[in-house]
Amino acid sequence: MILRDARPEDAPALADLGRDSFRAAFEHLYDPADLQTFLETVYDVDAVASEIADPRLLHRLAEDGGGLAGFCKIALDSGFREHSDAAQPIALSQLYTAPNRTGQGIGASLTAWALAEARLRSADAVQLSVWAENVRAQAFYARFGFKKIADIDFWVGNHRDDEFLLELRL
Repeated sequence: MILRDARPEDAPALADLGRDSFRAAFEHLYDPADLQTFLETVYDVDAVASEIADPRLLHRLAEDGGGLAGFCKIALDSGFREHSDAAQPIALSQLYTAPNRTGQGIGASLTAWALAEARLRSADAVQLSVWAENVRAQAFYARFGFKKIADIDFWVGNHRDDEFLLELRL
């Protein structure tokens, strides 16, 4: 497996993987119209390309012989600052693997990269949100030392989800 930075030409593949992964994990939770609105906003190819070009967002791709296997995105300025006394938190904004690739160490490799990048940039915390009922993801992040610090909302169209805000102090 090769980890590398995203390039502009990766936007269509990233958008596809983001949509496919989100659908595989959460499609059953949402009204189709809410899901479609969310996917068209967050995983629009132009929106993803704009994020790749944004120096405040870092995208790391995991590739192997089968193509794009996963990716993560970190925001150098966490949008969750008000929930913590961390002085310089970053956010692990997205961590996805191809639906048929979960459990193969891809997410762990990408998370290790995100934590190393946070330390390299002198962040004092890494924050992320996870669906309150996604016990498997919560256990995954707990392995790295993340702890719940707040209850927050996550919106998919007009649907509000209960989310946990997790933080790892560095």
